[in-house]
Amino acid sequence: MSCLPEDVRALAPMLPEASEGAHRGNPDFRVGGRVFATLWIDEARLVLRLTPEAQAAVIEAEPEAFEPVPGAWGTRGWTSLDLDACEEETLRSALLRAWHCTAPPGLIARYADLAVDP
Repeated sequence: MSCLPEDVRALAPMLPEASEGAHRGNPDFRVGGRVFATLWIDEARLVLRLTPEAQAAVIEAEPEAFEPVPGAWGTRGWTSLDLDACEEETLRSALLRAWHCTAPPGLIARYADLAVDP
């Protein structure tokens, strides 16, 4: 099963205080004014803001779905998720992880029940 851009657009705004915007002509999702995910519709790809440690964990768990963004952005944790290679649970988990890596600490504290997989 693969995920669709519509799945991203439905799930991402469900995260606390997340909103949809645009970045270089692509839909993006923000929390606290910062981008945590950018959707590349034509490429069926979602770029996520992760820490380098979170990036390593998702790539190890699902190397067919995740890869670092090329160049310096990738070394800082930005990670591509191939929507054709992921299931809904992977998408949900990835969005939540990116939200946690981006949201202000006070917001994360208010939603401590939103656990991130180790």
